[in-house]
Amino acid sequence: MEFLHPTKEALDEYVSLTEPDLEGSLLTMGHSAERIVSECVGLSFTLLDQDLTFALVAPTLPASSAEPDRRPRDVGSFPFGDSSGSTLAPSAPTDEDQWAVMARAGSAAGVASSLSLPVLDQGRVVGGITLYASSADAFAGHHAELAAALGASAEGAVTNADLGFEARRRAEEAPQRVRDEQVVEVGTGILAARLGLELETARWRLHEAAMAADVTDAQAATVVITAHRG
Repeated sequence: MEFLHPTKEALDEYVSLTEPDLEGSLLTMGHSAERIVSECVGLSFTLLDQDLTFALVAPTLPASSAEPDRRPRDVGSFPFGDSSGSTLAPSAPTDEDQWAVMARAGSAAGVASSLSLPVLDQGRVVGGITLYASSADAFAGHHAELAAALGASAEGAVTNADLGFEARRRAEEAPQRVRDEQVVEVGTGILAARLGLELETARWRLHEAAMAADVTDAQAATVVITAHRG
């Protein structure tokens, strides 16, 4: 598998600022997943706090033809669950067949199954890894082995929650999200210096101003930066 182009673009900016080992770690994850499940054609890794998703895909996997989904999301919209550790699942055992049929109806070309694994830090879900395979039963019997190899948890694993490879669309948004975060950091720093605030307080003030003006935090930060330069 290889990096999705927007993922490589985002990593070039994000990794240099925060986690210099992330790029290598993602490649290692991809190689490990392919070694354990030869039919693996994709992998996505999401950092919840930063709302960033990175993806690797097999060269044989058809490109996404859909536009990125830019609707607001919360933690609960991700297939591996929420910060409390709960995960999505059919509402009752009798719903499992219907769940599977609905999921496969919206599957992406080349994807026949998916496996979502939570990444935990001291019991809290901080991220998630989703694997994609070209056959329906590719991950059967491999949950624990994959979780151990990828640094995730097999407990709370969810199957076939992202057959549409929605994570690929989120990964396509990552470069802009990284750039927006950089703008917010600069704007927050300026606001903190001007008002004599701690950075955390200045960040909250910026967020409140953005909500009041019905704009994004990055747009509000741009106003602060422009005013400072003027």
